[in-house]
Amino acid sequence: MGIKITDTSLRDAHQSLIATRMTIDEILPIVEKLDKVGFNSLECWGGATFDACVRFLNEDPWERLRKIRDKAKNTKLQMLLRGQNLLGYKHYADDVVDYFVQKAVANGMDIIRIFDALNDARNIERALKACKKEGGHAQAAFSYTISPFHSLEQFVKDAKVYVEMGADSICIKDMAGLLTPYQAYDLVKALKENIKVPIQLHTHYTSGVASMTYIKAIEAGVDIVDCAISPLSMGTSQPPVEPLVATLKGTQYDTGYDLNLLSEIASYFTELKEKYLKTGLLSTKVMGVDINTLIYQVPGGMLSNLVSQLKQAGKEDKFMDVLKEIPNVRADLGYPPLVTPTSQIVGTQAVMNVISGERYKMVPKETKGIVKGEYGRTPAPISEEIVKKIIGDEERISCRPADLIPNELDNIRAEAAEYIEQEEDVLTYAMFPQVAKKFFEFRKAQKYKIDPDMVDYENRVHPLG
Repeated sequence: MGIKITDTSLRDAHQSLIATRMTIDEILPIVEKLDKVGFNSLECWGGATFDACVRFLNEDPWERLRKIRDKAKNTKLQMLLRGQNLLGYKHYADDVVDYFVQKAVANGMDIIRIFDALNDARNIERALKACKKEGGHAQAAFSYTISPFHSLEQFVKDAKVYVEMGADSICIKDMAGLLTPYQAYDLVKALKENIKVPIQLHTHYTSGVASMTYIKAIEAGVDIVDCAISPLSMGTSQPPVEPLVATLKGTQYDTGYDLNLLSEIASYFTELKEKYLKTGLLSTKVMGVDINTLIYQVPGGMLSNLVSQLKQAGKEDKFMDVLKEIPNVRADLGYPPLVTPTSQIVGTQAVMNVISGERYKMVPKETKGIVKGEYGRTPAPISEEIVKKIIGDEERISCRPADLIPNELDNIRAEAAEYIEQEEDVLTYAMFPQVAKKFFEFRKAQKYKIDPDMVDYENRVHPLG
């Protein structure tokens, strides 16, 4: 039985390397060739693509999905969804989650990979059930991380909960490139022994071990792995497709993909890559191996963020102190996996602890939010002492955070009424109200040939930098 590959070139690869700036005009000419390879799926939507389309590219993300669907006749399309956060940075009401998933499937999405930053299954369930209801393939992902709390048994337990909820497949989401080859073998083997749905592995090349990790995972029985076409692979992106296809050729894991066709696709992306290097969108910094990822278990993007925070405070000499403080903060906060938004929260708190010279003297509202339960249940419980220190006697939330959010779709629809040209616009507005407004004004100006100088496009600042 050959191994299957999901190609991430149209989503995570360019999100990881060029801040999600690939345009639909750059994507469309190559979709038909990608469609011919026989990939398990093309990951082409979700993650930060939605935000980047509206905020930076003046593109309608829904139109992007429809155009890709139109050209990909044979291959399933796949997206990444942040559970109850959808594609935004906060929890949404259940009616918004249901409607978003409904529209994603209606516009051509086949597989929805759903994860939660804390691995809190309650934050995944609604989107998963909505996906099943619409006839989509619901893939539940757990964020892989390393801590005294996390173990093979714990990940198997999480996966079993997702399968009981109705997940059609399970994804090991290794966003920081922490999973090493022999650990991958043991983890995949344990999952295969305990659950019956397909297992997919997603990793990043940041620490330099990812291709070796895939080989061991494949030997342990993983069903699908995520790769990117070689010009958009490695560094902070995924392992390259072509070397893996060549490695497995003639074995029981043979993909059956045509290397000549992959080579044609690669030459298309090579030209694009050269363009990105010239414009400075692609920095050689993100192309290498960062072994600090394995030493400090901190994602590459988070490390660069810490450096800039310390620079602003004129405390660059405190970098090592901050790196040592990160595991302590993470332990205090119940060992959250370091992925958006928890990586930013833990990193910022560690910086504040070091700069102020006293732990938790300064506490941002996001740290308080984690302790209060606004993001969901932390993997391990938070000690009473830390709770007291950070939120005093404030009441904590023990229910699923979205249970406290009343239905909001009708209000959003009323608020966005003047801009709506298609039903999906309600959801674009729900995700990013300010940014969506500017985009809708731009779209109107284009449509009615209004002088662009009359439209205000200022203040386009990305929330994640």
